[in-house]
Amino acid sequence: MARFVLTGFTDEYSPALSEQIKCCKELGLSGIDLRGIDGRNGTELSDSQAKALKAALDEEGLRVTCMGSPLGKVSVTDPFEPHLALFARTLELCRILDVKRLRLFSFYIPKGEDPARYRGEVMKRLHAFVKAAQGSGVTLLHENEKGIYGDTADRCLDLLTEMDGGMQAIFDPANFVQCGENVLEAWEKLEYFVESLHVKDATNVGFVVPAGYGVGELDKIIRRFSAKEGPRYLTCEPHLTLFAGREALDREEARLDGRFLYPDPKAAYRAAVDALKEILLKTHFAEEKGEPGVWTR
Repeated sequence: MARFVLTGFTDEYSPALSEQIKCCKELGLSGIDLRGIDGRNGTELSDSQAKALKAALDEEGLRVTCMGSPLGKVSVTDPFEPHLALFARTLELCRILDVKRLRLFSFYIPKGEDPARYRGEVMKRLHAFVKAAQGSGVTLLHENEKGIYGDTADRCLDLLTEMDGGMQAIFDPANFVQCGENVLEAWEKLEYFVESLHVKDATNVGFVVPAGYGVGELDKIIRRFSAKEGPRYLTCEPHLTLFAGREALDREEARLDGRFLYPDPKAAYRAAVDALKEILLKTHFAEEKGEPGVWTR
């Protein structure tokens, strides 16, 4: 039976580290998936900044649970060597921060072109990532994302199989919904590889909503995910409001449902975490005493 570890992209709560720590403490998250911190991307930290971040989190009993990097979130036609250098630097930051999980993507495909045309180049680049990560102790996690090679379940399965154990999966239901995929069918294809679930839901027309209010089948997926042994990560990435830095994350305009409007990003984030916890309680999970952010049956 799984032990669910609740984490989050807390830069959606606030760009400030002090506020992200407050978010974890008040909402019961075990740590942060590092994406944005004090106005910069996590991959841009200097050694001294990374050490200071780790010290601040250690003092509060928190940690960076995943490096939420933008690696692979560039065009497949862009030069690769600078991006591979960024990957190597990110691995060094993972070492300093004692982070064992690294999120990445499988490259944007030129709009209107057949992804199959770029399969060879995508695989070549992903193999280079896997090779560079060998011996680092860092698990590479591919996230399905709109517009990249791995935006459909079949192409995710293709690349994960091709990597032959060198990469696992982050499953993002809302992204699959927005790509026109049947989420439960996608889960059945990818379940073997899934190490982490991004808690983000969407309606059948693509509007982002709190978990359980869309067609992302979060309740069913969480039930199925709970059958896997060991720690499994539930990462809040709600995208329920136009938080600082949002425009840098998505190529398309944010699509928000008018039924769910919040006065500020903090209120939106609280609503997202509350919706996740409601699903967990209905699934007969409860937070472990003495282990904030860890839920078990």
